[in-house]
Amino acid sequence: MANSNLTNAKKVKNDEFYTQYGDIQKEIQAYLDYNSDAFRNKVVYCNCDDPFESNFFRYFVLNFNKLGLKQLITTSYKPSPVANTQLGLFGDDKTLAKSKGRPKINANKFIINEARDIDGDGEFNLKDIAKQLKANKHNEWTPLEGDGDFRSDECINLLKQSDVVATNPPFSLFREYVKQLFDYNKKFVIIGNKNSVTYKEIFPLIKENKMWSGKTEWSGGLWFVTMDNSDVDKVVDGVNMKNVSSVWFTNIDHGRRHQPLPLMTMEENLKYSKHKEIKGKKSYDKYDNYDAIEVPFTDAIPSDYDGVMGVPISFLDKYNPDQFEIIGMAEDNGKGFSGGIWDGKNPHCVINGENKFKRIFIKHKKNKQNDYDK
Repeated sequence: MANSNLTNAKKVKNDEFYTQYGDIQKEIQAYLDYNSDAFRNKVVYCNCDDPFESNFFRYFVLNFNKLGLKQLITTSYKPSPVANTQLGLFGDDKTLAKSKGRPKINANKFIINEARDIDGDGEFNLKDIAKQLKANKHNEWTPLEGDGDFRSDECINLLKQSDVVATNPPFSLFREYVKQLFDYNKKFVIIGNKNSVTYKEIFPLIKENKMWSGKTEWSGGLWFVTMDNSDVDKVVDGVNMKNVSSVWFTNIDHGRRHQPLPLMTMEENLKYSKHKEIKGKKSYDKYDNYDAIEVPFTDAIPSDYDGVMGVPISFLDKYNPDQFEIIGMAEDNGKGFSGGIWDGKNPHCVINGENKFKRIFIKHKKNKQNDYDK
């Protein structure tokens, strides 16, 4: 039997990848560890999640009381393939009859105001939520008037009522989705493509510490269940899995964001670094077209260098705003740069005439690194 964390999953835009419950649980726990009241008395809105299928809905409804939520709102974009059978919500419970008369609708809206053991069996679970929804006691299950697009008026009205948004939005609409969150001044915990940090609409938000990486480390990306049998990276308990280059983004604080990155001095790196690109060299490479050194690995950032350093975008996984300042970013594809580094004439990081990969430019914050080294 397949692992429940793999089978209980939430679809993303292409209807082929499903988010694992455990990934959501681990990510949200980091915010609670940092601030146990992070979600208390908050209205959480999952606006890209079919409530019949979504592990975002499952997590927040099952932890409604633990988190101290005021309300949970979930909306879907299009009809769920299990909406009429209720499999996603009711699980394997055989005692609850399948709905025969529920009309076909474009999208669902669930509003949860209360989560309790309604059947008195001593255990709170999805069966209790299902019974409360059917009885319409304090909770609401209704069709949306439209198709559930997060940009629609009715979804925006729900967004206005919310405090925190948690979901896996369509990657192709990530720029527009994030802009909407900031337009309405919302807290959020969302999943996006790793390379979205280089978008001209996204990078300035990261540079200004208005948006940052979530707790889950970037290494390896995230694993999803895939329905495409022709595109499988591994099989776990009989379930096809696909590794997707995606990461968590948020504007809610967590402890890992403030952990100082342990570093060696430049001399120590040149002597002892585990990377052959660094160890044994006389000095770090400098760019031909900008006064900065090339640091190809985050763990090779020298603790005693006061100038500008070019680091890979994966640095953001370890970025501590108390330790570093982000100066800007350069592209490697000739489309320009973000952050005000160049005037557009030389949009590449160049060493000995060779274009390098995308780089983010950083500096140590004054006096901070010395404090960490003490």
